[in-house]
Amino acid sequence: MKPSIMTTEVPATSKQLWGGNNVNHVDVLADIYQENTNIVFWKRSLKDNLTEAANSILLTNPDLQISLVVSPQDTVSILQARLDSSQMALIMVKDIEKLVNMFCDLFDLRRVGLRLTSLNHAMCPRFHVDNVPCRLITTYQGIATEWLPHNAADRSKLGTGNSGKPDSQSGIYQDESDIQQLSQGDVALLKGEGWVGNEGKGLIHRSPQLSDQTSRLILTIDFIDD
Repeated sequence: MKPSIMTTEVPATSKQLWGGNNVNHVDVLADIYQENTNIVFWKRSLKDNLTEAANSILLTNPDLQISLVVSPQDTVSILQARLDSSQMALIMVKDIEKLVNMFCDLFDLRRVGLRLTSLNHAMCPRFHVDNVPCRLITTYQGIATEWLPHNAADRSKLGTGNSGKPDSQSGIYQDESDIQQLSQGDVALLKGEGWVGNEGKGLIHRSPQLSDQTSRLILTIDFIDD
């Protein structure tokens, strides 16, 4: 079931900084249903064993690219078949299982699309919006996603509107301080253009630039046509 929510247009003169809520508790994720909210994130610090598991997976699978359709009931078995049966892998798989359960419960879904990816470059280096209802993203290792508050962005500069200029010159934002960034371990919900009533208001975000010899391990969970 796709979420349906009516949102109100924020006047251009409004001083409200559209963004979202963050708190050190998982319950904040339900706030994605609020009007004028296009991102919420649960600020969590990864436990040492989960950080070790992420490092181990990056070392043993530097080119990891897993894309699956899973349900809360089969996440563990399917993921373990794609990773391995080690204790480190099981720690990661169990955490992903919890996030799949949370996402399915929040949006009344039976199955979701899951991607677990190792990156040594910026996958989406330009600010953009996603044509999805909502996406969960978390960074297990490395630098996390950057985003712009709604009222700090000029949406006319998205896509071809940037005239080929980099984000820093296109005018999509006015000051570097406008750019917000998640932290490693944060669990974020990004409301997209596919959320009913959110057309033209999807969260603007991008992948962070990575320096040499650095990698990211990221998880995304998405709606699928079911």
